Amino acid sequence: MTLSTPGRHLDALQQRTPLVHCITNFVAMNSSANILLAVGASPAMLHAREEVSEFVPLAGALSINIGTVSPDFAEAMLDATRAAHQTATPWVLDPVAVGATRYRQRLCAELLEHAPSLIRGNASEILCLNGIANPGRGVDSTASPDQARDAAVELARRQNCLVGVSGEVDLITDGERIVHISGGHALMPRITTLGCGLSATAAAFLAVADDSPSGRLTATTAAFGCFSLAGERAGAQAAGPGSFTAPFLDALYQLTPHDLDTHLVMETRNAL
Repeated sequence: MTLSTPGRHLDALQQRTPLVHCITNFVAMNSSANILLAVGASPAMLHAREEVSEFVPLAGALSINIGTVSPDFAEAMLDATRAAHQTATPWVLDPVAVGATRYRQRLCAELLEHAPSLIRGNASEILCLNGIANPGRGVDSTASPDQARDAAVELARRQNCLVGVSGEVDLITDGERIVHISGGHALMPRITTLGCGLSATAAAFLAVADDSPSGRLTATTAAFGCFSLAGERAGAQAAGPGSFTAPFLDALYQLTPHDLDTHLVMETRNAL
């Protein structure tokens, strides 16, 4: 399987402005919407159970984030992902703090039945979701992406989906190939909801992806790559977390397909 260039997917996103339906946590709604707008997508933050099933087919992709889950949100997530599965709408699962409580684990188990296109989390979340390690603490990662490599590959194969592991070096796999992406900045873990925004951004890229394993993998790589390059550029001028966010949004907005194809540091290898 030969990967296409990630810049092609950013060009497609900027040309098509896909509508991304986000059912995300209260903390991340505003920031995720701004991130989607900056990268070139159109956000919709609908979460009422009465309308999500009707709205999903209108969107190019769906992003599910369980960060501040409640019973009403959970039911809406299940209805939305069921509709996405039925209409072949790509959707992303962000299993925030899945190891923290049994409630989150039960919910994620039900969501997985609706066939996510991508599961994106930190190493601890991916390890826990795959059921091969003890849960991490809260929303922080207590394991490295390298430790989650085997779990990510196994989970991707079992779910027949992509798995993305965020960390100092990001890892993306479809169960057959593994892509490592270097970059970003040390301040990024100090900014709340950046991971949530990445999941929404990945959904936007999947909305314009080629309908092939290679296309979906490269589209997800492009999403992670945008964050990597924007993080590097924002970090170069930020004095701390407070002065990082605005330059990060500006850097996302200013990214070009050429930037992704020439400046992104990535390595692709076979999953053994």
